[in-house]
Amino acid sequence: MEEDALEGKSSIGLGEFLGEPTFWFETFQNWQSEFLSVASIVLLTIFLRQKGSPQSKPVDAPHLETGK
Repeated sequence: MEEDALEGKSSIGLGEFLGEPTFWFETFQNWQSEFLSVASIVLLTIFLRQKGSPQSKPVDAPHLETGK
């Protein structure tokens, strides 16, 4: 919008802005990347917390038994 003002173009209203295809395209791309990152974290958490894996430890294990 600042670029438009520098070029002498008039600003648009909120309704027009929300109707712009560019707005929706960029918004959905952002949501897509957020969902992908959250899904990756969830899946890695499940994988790394599998029973018996070296990254997993019992929840009630004392600090001295786990080493960290």
